[in-house]
Amino acid sequence: MTGRDLPGLDLGRLRAHLDAERPGMVRGELRGHLVAGGRSNLTYEVGDGHSTWIVRRPPLGHVLATAHDMAREHRVITALRDTAVPVPRTFALCTDPDVIGAPFYVMEKVEGVPYRTADELARFGPDEVRAIALRLVDTLAELHAVDPAGVGLGDFGRPDGYLARQVKRWKQQLDASRSRDLAGADALHRRLAESVPEQQPAAIVHGDYRLDNVLVDDGQVRAVLDWEMATIGDPLADVGLLLVYQRRHELGGTFVGGVATASGFPSPQEVVARYAERSGRDLSRLGFYLALGYFKSAVICEGIHYRYQQGQTVGEGFDTVGRAVEPLLAAGLQSIDQGGRR
Repeated sequence: MTGRDLPGLDLGRLRAHLDAERPGMVRGELRGHLVAGGRSNLTYEVGDGHSTWIVRRPPLGHVLATAHDMAREHRVITALRDTAVPVPRTFALCTDPDVIGAPFYVMEKVEGVPYRTADELARFGPDEVRAIALRLVDTLAELHAVDPAGVGLGDFGRPDGYLARQVKRWKQQLDASRSRDLAGADALHRRLAESVPEQQPAAIVHGDYRLDNVLVDDGQVRAVLDWEMATIGDPLADVGLLLVYQRRHELGGTFVGGVATASGFPSPQEVVARYAERSGRDLSRLGFYLALGYFKSAVICEGIHYRYQQGQTVGEGFDTVGRAVEPLLAAGLQSIDQGGRR
């Protein structure tokens, strides 16, 4: 496939940039394809017949102001290279949008599979499914144990007031993409703003941690991907969102067949217990973090719905995402009312 055949990535211009910045890295004509999956940043697999790399760039069209920051994503992956958190090696970052039409970075291709559905996990037995899921939790605990300053990320975010800013920011993101009335949106935002808990000790927050954002090979987590929303903040935001991804199948619709329905996948209670054991953190206010996770997930889905309506998405499966928004908001209200007990 040639450069002009790839939406959002001109391989000729990419080759010229890499030849100038990393002479000798590319040894032949570049060919590539858009990697299936992912509903936000665009991911391409590109090769020259000798080596293969992954290129990441923001989505086409409507982009929220604080999202899709390639430099931040590149920085955190590079910083974590020598920690216990598995990440790809990075090779190049370009912040000049004139090269391919948007900032981008190039990283190592890591072998592995991002499992998205229970059907995809069916190749494993229940014991192996359970082991993979628990390794996912363990890797999250390892991330949250990394000292941000110790890996050069001390100024990567503003941990003080992180939760209150998250509530405000996701409301702003929703307002930037909202094109319709959404039942429960204002009520959930109000409840979150009124019940922000005392913040946990700060850590590196991934921002979108789930099984299909890691690569699994031979039962091991080989790489954590999709760091576009990473920052320094309250790590339990990651835990709440991970549990939301695990529970979304209960909402039906576009979420039917989620990985958590696979035989052997640990229950949300087991995930919480495992994380608490490995991290030593206090999970008594989990209901807030679950509600925040549902709110964040709803806003992301609404943003995808907005881009779909504008004809600015690439790939399949976008036509049903908008139906998930109100059920997610309702689940968030239920979680904050129940304190996360389920």
